Amino acid sequence: MNDTIAAISTALGVGAISIVRVSGNESISIVNKIFKGVNLEQMPTHTIHYGHILDNDKIIDEVLVSIMKAPKSFTTEDIVEINCHGGIATTNKILELLLLNGCRLAEPGEFTKRAFLNGRIDLLEAEGVMDLLKAKTEKTRQIGINQLSGKVSSMIKNLRQKILEILANIEVNIDYPEYEDIEEITLNIINPKINEIEEEIKNILINSENIKILKEGINVSIIGKPNVGKSSLLNLLLEEEKAIVTDIEGTTRDIVEGSIYLDGLLINFIDTAGIRKTDDIIEKIGVEKSLKQIEKSDLVLFVLNNNEELSKEEISLYKNIKNKNHIIILNKIDLPNKLNKKLFEDDIIINMCTKDIIGLDELKKEIKKIYNLDKIETNDVTYLTNARSISILKQCLPLIDSIKEGIKNNLPIDMVEIDIKEVWNKLGLIIGETYEDELINQLFSQFCLGK
Repeated sequence: MNDTIAAISTALGVGAISIVRVSGNESISIVNKIFKGVNLEQMPTHTIHYGHILDNDKIIDEVLVSIMKAPKSFTTEDIVEINCHGGIATTNKILELLLLNGCRLAEPGEFTKRAFLNGRIDLLEAEGVMDLLKAKTEKTRQIGINQLSGKVSSMIKNLRQKILEILANIEVNIDYPEYEDIEEITLNIINPKINEIEEEIKNILINSENIKILKEGINVSIIGKPNVGKSSLLNLLLEEEKAIVTDIEGTTRDIVEGSIYLDGLLINFIDTAGIRKTDDIIEKIGVEKSLKQIEKSDLVLFVLNNNEELSKEEISLYKNIKNKNHIIILNKIDLPNKLNKKLFEDDIIINMCTKDIIGLDELKKEIKKIYNLDKIETNDVTYLTNARSISILKQCLPLIDSIKEGIKNNLPIDMVEIDIKEVWNKLGLIIGETYEDELINQLFSQFCLGK
């Protein structure tokens, strides 16, 4: 990280202002080479200066240049931000001049990566930056700002501190057994402390799963045999003619997708090909994709025709989904009932007529109820929000089980200590106290250029 990086930090296109960001030991001197105005190298930190960017003697643009000197900057390095007029040609030309004068083009997320590696932010806070950039609703914005503020990191650090105190007491007992004024740490003393830590981890995981749903949304598959009204239901939910609707069976041969926001929750609806036995090669591929889509879905809407008896394919399909979150959609209730509901007596059933927009509000209410949307609070969120950190925290639970088993079997305290240390290390991975370079590179590669 000894080189100086540069990138465009605003979206390319026509706009009032673009920002080109530079970070590194030579950032001020490099920008000074192409800037006509004050001598930037003599200016104090956190100041803004008016002038022009030059290519030799040719004026490229009229700009404002901000200087933030190390260590009081986002990356803890010298940072210069050039505020120029918006426009692709102007912005690219300024970036080109910076690269010609000694900068390297920054990789995606490299500014935030430097902030992490230089200790300015931890890994959870870095992920909070990405959450904030990708936030599409007010709730997901609140989640991102809470993570960026360090509240979530503090929660993990407090957990690590509790474990560290246990480890420190064990080490003192092992290394200095002759001191009589030191509390003797026994398995009986450790046990309630481990139970408390386990309870805290489980509580974090329960709430984190809810927050993860808010951030990432849920995938909802609309399934059923051909011509039961799946595509009509999708169009009704999306309030647009997304899927083709005809009376011809097998019209939908591939997956059709669309998204809506329901009380701040992103819901991705997937209309699948009608599931039936077919000799049509293209339709057959669509049916196979539909069956695979069911496995990946968080919620399944199983659409049935109120005016027809259940087919063998539908009974078989029901067996595949009954252990997943699902809602039975009984469509075409404007027609005489011929379907026996006995198989679905323990399920949520929504009576609908997509043609007359009957049952839509009731369906939305049931989706909200399944995912507790009215109960999820995001004003003071101190829970994990991404799959990586949640996965690591889940890995702590088997280790805690091993610790409790060791205590139950009265194992030597130094053997129990091995698993306690591993829990402490796992929690360190969440905030980036310990990490692998490959993981860090992968994580920051998901950021946009210039951030």
